[in-house]
Amino acid sequence: MSVEPGGVRAQKALETAQALKEAGRRVFSRRGFLDAKVADIAAEAGRSVGSFYKHFTGKEELLRALLVEWTEQAGQHLQDDPVGDDLSEPAALRARVAAYVTVYREHLPEIRALGEAAITDPAFAEQVAATRHEQLTTMRALLTRLHDRGFELAGDPAVVASAFNALLEGFCSLWIGGGGEPLGRTLSDDEAIDTLTAILASGIARRPVDVADKDGAAESTSAKGPDRRRRG
Repeated sequence: MSVEPGGVRAQKALETAQALKEAGRRVFSRRGFLDAKVADIAAEAGRSVGSFYKHFTGKEELLRALLVEWTEQAGQHLQDDPVGDDLSEPAALRARVAAYVTVYREHLPEIRALGEAAITDPAFAEQVAATRHEQLTTMRALLTRLHDRGFELAGDPAVVASAFNALLEGFCSLWIGGGGEPLGRTLSDDEAIDTLTAILASGIARRPVDVADKDGAAESTSAKGPDRRRRG
């Protein structure tokens, strides 16, 4: 009887675990987390129930594994964008909004499943709270940085950060998770991102007076062209 090398077995184990996670996403999307059964997930992946339990103790652990991937990929979206995190720059603000919308769409099954699981499982409810707190902490730090540079925020950085995140979460929940409003047409992600960015850009903070004056003077000089008068 031939014996598979350890590396081959490890690779097959990784492939099986990944297949089960992908199957879990599909089953959660179709049936919801609370109604999903391990047998459903195993069948969806083309594996046995016994194989499932070699990798996960239950659908709860599988969901936790999916949530880890969600968190990692959310951070990667921002790291891959070279525009930086200065929210006074339109490109940076749009990149943050775009990352939120994109990740929400890509990981909608996990997001819905987490919401359902949090209803009955305190551990998942704590995870929801922890995720929101982490998002709040990150956004508050970015807004505090603006405030320290002289930008006039719409309110306390923590409150503005909460409003920022609530707008994105609520909008995505309605339009991506819930089918949206009856506009009579399709709302593209680009339009949604541009609209959210415009609202946030005008509502988060006002530029410092000295910065605004300098920008205005620069634009005025640029419009008039260089002063070519000879100076004595």
